[in-house]
Amino acid sequence: QVQLVESGGGLVQAGGSLRLSCAGSGRAFTGYPMGWFRQAPGKEREFVARISWSGSSTYYTDSVKGRFTISRDNAKNTVYLQMNSLKPEDTAVYYCARSTLLVPTTLGKDYAYWGQGTQVTVSS
Repeated sequence: QVQLVESGGGLVQAGGSLRLSCAGSGRAFTGYPMGWFRQAPGKEREFVARISWSGSSTYYTDSVKGRFTISRDNAKNTVYLQMNSLKPEDTAVYYCARSTLLVPTTLGKDYAYWGQGTQVTVSS
């Protein structure tokens, strides 16, 4: 059973920072890319960032490039999303997910295991 648990969300003013963490069970991470997605009220879930198993390859949606950084510590079975220069439009529930593919992907359908989500609210 793959279990993912996000933490680190909260309320922050525009321009502030948050660091999200996603802790997984032992087999959750081994060999697989990981991703972060978000869903704002009334909107569809969207891809935010993904990282390869080794951590050497990362990719971001355009709206967060230069502000967000995804990283992972495989020894701790944890993936991180450092979010800087936050904007009100970043407000959403953020989910981490494990890909079912061994190659990095940005498509939600390629991720079979999801955390419960953590709320990020950015006030203006």
